Formats: sequence, C-alpha cells, structure tokens
Amino acid sequence: MVSPPLSPPVRPRTPVHRRTRGDRVFQGVNGVILTLVVLVTLYPFVNIVARSFSGERQIRAGEVTLWPKGFNLTTYDIVFQDAMFWRNYANTVFYTVVSTVVAMVLTTCYAYVLSKRNLKGRGVLVGVAVFTMFFSGGLIPNYVLVTSLGLKNSVWAIALPNAISVFNLLVMKAFFESLPTELEEAAEIDGLSTYGILLRIVLPLSKAVIATMVLFYSVSFWNSWFSAYLYMDRTELMPVTVYLRNLISGATTGGNAGAATEQLSQVGANIQAVTIVLTALPILCVYPFVQRYFVSGVMLGAVKG
Repeated sequence: MVSPPLSPPVRPRTPVHRRTRGDRVFQGVNGVILTLVVLVTLYPFVNIVARSFSGERQIRAGEVTLWPKGFNLTTYDIVFQDAMFWRNYANTVFYTVVSTVVAMVLTTCYAYVLSKRNLKGRGVLVGVAVFTMFFSGGLIPNYVLVTSLGLKNSVWAIALPNAISVFNLLVMKAFFESLPTELEEAAEIDGLSTYGILLRIVLPLSKAVIATMVLFYSVSFWNSWFSAYLYMDRTELMPVTVYLRNLISGATTGGNAGAATEQLSQVGANIQAVTIVLTALPILCVYPFVQRYFVSGVMLGAVKG
C-alpha cells in the first residue's frame, strides 16, 4: 500500500506592514528636509567653484551663483606658473603624510594601552590626556619648547606638537574596548606577545576606525597653517596653506610685484575662491575611498566608553 505524499508544513504568514498615512507623511517630510540640507550644504561649494572661474566684474556685481560668468583662468595661471606654489604644495603633501603616520602610531599605541582595564595607573593616564583638552601650555611656552628642542624649520615642528588628538584617542580607546577579549586571550595562549597581538589581531579588526582616524588627522594637518607660519622662517619650507595666505595678503594690499594691474584686480576678486578650491580638492579626491569606513568607524568607537 502506497502512503500518500506528505504535504509540506504550513508556515505562518508573516504579517505585512502596511504603510499608514502617518508613515507616508513622515517619509515625505523627511525627504524634503534631507533634500534641503543637501542643497544648503552643496550650494556654498558650487558657488566657490563658480567664483574661482569667473571674471572680476561679474564677481563684484554679485552675478555669480551656480555657474561661472565671464570665464577666465587669470588667478589659476598666476598660481600655477609660480614654482614656489608647487614647492609648497609638495611640502604640504610631505608634512601631511609624515604627521599623519606619527599621529596614528602614537594615538594607536596610547589608545590600546588605555583600553586595558586591568592596567595600573590607567585612570592617571586617561586623566592626563583629558586634561589637555581643557588646558594648554600657551603659545609662548610652546614656541620656546619647540625652539629649544631644535625643531624649527623642520617637519617635526608640525608633527610632534599636534601628534595626539584627545578626541581621536578616546574614540580609538572605546573601539578597542569593544573588541572581544577572548581573541586576545586565545592569541596570548598561542604565544603571541603584546606587540604581536596588536599587529596581527587588533589592527586587522580595526580597519574602520583606523581609516576614520587617518581621515581626521589628514584633513587637520592638510588645512593647518599656523604651526608652519609660527615655526618656519624660510619660504621654501612653507606649506601651500601659508603660500595661499600670503597670496591673499599680497592681493588685498596691492602686492605681487611684476603682475599686471588687471591681473591684480582679478586676483583680488576671486583669490579666496581659488584658495578654497585648491586646498579642498585633494581631500575631496581621497574622501570617496574612505567614506565607507567613516560612519562605521565613529559609530563602532562609540559603542562603549
């Protein structure tokens, strides 16, 4: 006797959530608000780019909004034909890379140490770091210290005084604390040293927060100009931010000897726009490659702390 085939078990239906009128209203209002935020955020940058390619008369008349008017490249030509600009630009790249590497090494090591809850004196080390968020030695003591250490006119005058950001330190510390301790215990049983655990276990699991911190430090060092302006005396050692600052000062005071009068007028009209475009362009080119790590790194670092 052949038994009838077994029918498949009946699975309970998952209730379908129907969008109510309130849901549709909320999503519509949310979409409108986010669209306005995007437009408000994007408009200033688009306007700056348009001004950098516009003519003097159109800029001064306030006719430039989202598209260049009276298209010209006078200011770009003046800047690009200057060999010192490229020298200072190369300095900025060098200073940013070296300073970011130094900052990441020191911040990562310090944060990893602070993440160990059984460390003796951990509270003192955290307190020392947090204390610097509210109090500093002041401009003159810092200048005297950098000068007495022989760091003037070198990359270390930029890298070392700003090597550790306490905010970045606390974010990395919180992220390291969120990692499972069982992984480190298993690696220690397998014979890995403290440095081996950090390099072979912790860091490969921390790509998100590391990429986020690299972005933070890179942007900070790239945009920095005051440290170089304070600690460097030779023009060929300046970063491009100081070069552009000096260019703005020369344009507004009628300097830049050797340039034609109409060129000076054009430079004075849109030099700030050109400055912002040139300094922001490299960061804008790098950001898309680390964007996927950006939010996840900050959020993961905020889980515990």
